[in-house]
Amino acid sequence: MDISALIAAARGAVPADLLITDARIVNVFSGQISNGSIAIKDGYIAGIGDYPARQIVSVSNAYVCPGLVDAHVHIESAMTSVSQFVRSVLPRGVTTVVADPHEIANVMGTDGIAYMLAAAEKQPMNIYFTLPSCVPATDMETAGAVLDAGSLMPLLSHPRVLGLGEMMNFPGVINADARVLEKIRAAADHHKSVEGHAPGLSGKDLAAYLAAGMTSDHECVSAAEAMEKLSLGMHIMIREATGAKNLDDLLPIVNDKTAGRIMWCTDDRHPQDLLNQGSIDHIIRRAVGRGLDPVTAVSLATVSPAAYFGLHRLGAIAPGRRADLVVVPDLEDFDVSSVYCAGILAAENGEAVFPDPGAEPASYPDSMNVGDSDPDFAIPARGRKLRVIGLCPGQITTQGRILDARIKDGHAVSDPGRDLIKLAVAERHKATGNIGLGFVSGFGLRSGAIAGSVAHDSHNIIAAGVDDADIRAAVRAVIDMGGGLAVAADQRTAASLALPIAGLMSDQPLSGVQGGIGKLNQAAADLGCTLADPFMALSFLALPVIPDLRLTDKGLVDVAKFARVPLFAD
Repeated sequence: MDISALIAAARGAVPADLLITDARIVNVFSGQISNGSIAIKDGYIAGIGDYPARQIVSVSNAYVCPGLVDAHVHIESAMTSVSQFVRSVLPRGVTTVVADPHEIANVMGTDGIAYMLAAAEKQPMNIYFTLPSCVPATDMETAGAVLDAGSLMPLLSHPRVLGLGEMMNFPGVINADARVLEKIRAAADHHKSVEGHAPGLSGKDLAAYLAAGMTSDHECVSAAEAMEKLSLGMHIMIREATGAKNLDDLLPIVNDKTAGRIMWCTDDRHPQDLLNQGSIDHIIRRAVGRGLDPVTAVSLATVSPAAYFGLHRLGAIAPGRRADLVVVPDLEDFDVSSVYCAGILAAENGEAVFPDPGAEPASYPDSMNVGDSDPDFAIPARGRKLRVIGLCPGQITTQGRILDARIKDGHAVSDPGRDLIKLAVAERHKATGNIGLGFVSGFGLRSGAIAGSVAHDSHNIIAAGVDDADIRAAVRAVIDMGGGLAVAADQRTAASLALPIAGLMSDQPLSGVQGGIGKLNQAAADLGCTLADPFMALSFLALPVIPDLRLTDKGLVDVAKFARVPLFAD
């Protein structure tokens, strides 16, 4: 940016590059909407009003908002490359994301972070990162890498890195684990934020967590939880993801006094939701539809996250701010008609109009290193009562249940009549041969199996199914693809989607990925699955930092106890 040229344009001494006229400008500082024009010079806003300009574009009395900011997102959950992710969300008005690459880091370590940083270059939108704080999330699972403070330290000075990512290991923080505190101190030494992740944490444990320097949380599921955290100084990110939808429950906390400390985020959003509903624009529509003032809804997507992350050149339509602009005919529908990034038209009528930046690598390293090519999923009966993972509809939390086992030939087996099927997690990074076995209820499968290499956060291969042979077939399909998702029936692959980038992402356009997932979901439905998105539900069942019960390659984990527990409860 040439500041001298920007100053001259702001004074009207030299022509602006672009003047956007006939605009209803959304002012997130005053909460007002005013009619006027926006002058842009060298990608930044020079001023509001009448200015000489080399190019004049009328938006015909449409609303112009600042570019939207997603305060916390895992790009990998879109299951497509960074470039294809940008081409999908930018036409929705998202011009800035703060991404946490801990999914790919759990598979590839710092090489995965380096890939994401490189892919972010030359993109038309702003892509910032927080560094993964918990790789692996716990010692009760096997990840592809271990990132200690020494591994992260060189990256903290990178201009795209804004902080230390969600600190999921809240027991480690509360108990002053030296390795955890070393990472927090490193972030503080670099004047970077430390993002929180503390589902259900309250009282003195929450106070201890905050005393360590946590600044935000995106895991609140109730207004009471969010208000306690907000009252103690945390910034609250209201999440509306594919697997966790918290907007309805948390919307009551948004008011004139709290709005400055609240922002929107999508966290993990699958391709079909991005394509059919949108991103942050979807959250704005839903919030406004439930009675929130439209300008407030926009401010939570713009100036609030920009101020929180110290991105003082973003988040508003004002002199000196980057000219990231979203044009919408109506604030309630929030149907984006055009998007400008740094003053250049980047999307129009829902389509990206910028060239491919060519930042993606041509090939990807193999991320499948499985020890046993023919794993055994049999569970010898060692009791009559099972600890069962129960799905919670619309949430990524689970409910631990104690159910009677179905015993056949001395083994605990699935009982689809009670919606009780087998769950398995096979380690895929170090060829250890580890396989965790358990049971889950809530999928509704009557036969067959589903499997995938997307299994937060260590991303081992996870499978759920009625029959061991079909579980084996689904797992084999994932391995043979070099990572991906699969449905098996009658010991054959019924549907599959390859994810060659770390077993997490495709190199195909989002529409192609969506089509593949649609076929997978239909194949699962043909087997009786009652979930609209079974692979999203499956992907979180190995995450041992979200209550209640989880399964990793090392076995069953009771998150409340933060310890492994036996499958048989008697």
